[in-house]
Amino acid sequence: MELAVNGINKTIRKKAILSNVSLCLKSGNIYGFVGRNGSGKTMLFRALSGLMKIDSGSIVWKGKTLHKDFAVLPNLGTILENAGLYPHLTGLQNLTYLANLTKKIGQEEIIHAITRVGLDPQDKRLYGKYSLGMKQRLAIAQAIMEKPDIIMLDEPTNALDETGIAEIRKVILEERERGALILVASHNKEDIQVLADEWYRVENGQIIRQGEGL
Repeated sequence: MELAVNGINKTIRKKAILSNVSLCLKSGNIYGFVGRNGSGKTMLFRALSGLMKIDSGSIVWKGKTLHKDFAVLPNLGTILENAGLYPHLTGLQNLTYLANLTKKIGQEEIIHAITRVGLDPQDKRLYGKYSLGMKQRLAIAQAIMEKPDIIMLDEPTNALDETGIAEIRKVILEERERGALILVASHNKEDIQVLADEWYRVENGQIIRQGEGL
């Protein structure tokens, strides 16, 4: 399966946020995106997911066009900016609530996802009491729990220690082996070196193809 991005553009307050971006992204691969703060990485992910409308160009998945055939990309797992989880619920309760909205998975899959990211599904602490690292792990669990076709991860190893980074990288690589199309934006150069099959540099809303490795 292929996500085709055809010359997309986005301007906000007369400033070009994305400028003639074209990409051909295929399932079973990890694509890395690097760039400074404000370079356009997060805006690109917001556009590709459907959370932000583009001014021109097209985004096509399985032959259907985003914002024409569907409002947001179907079967998408993502972490963009804050996770928006509920501080008064436990990790398990948060993911159970989200899973109940789509009815795609049951408790067994939720518990498995939480365990995969190194958290205890039976931990009674409320999400609001979690450390930043624990919150990041739960966000990853939320992104992968429904076995999505496409996974977009903005700074997936943020706030994690060395052990956490290794665990989350392992999960991401396992998701690639499952056949998911994965996009990773990271300030951590090593993330891109370890994970990405191909990588791109983002500068002023433009994409510069860099090829394999880093």
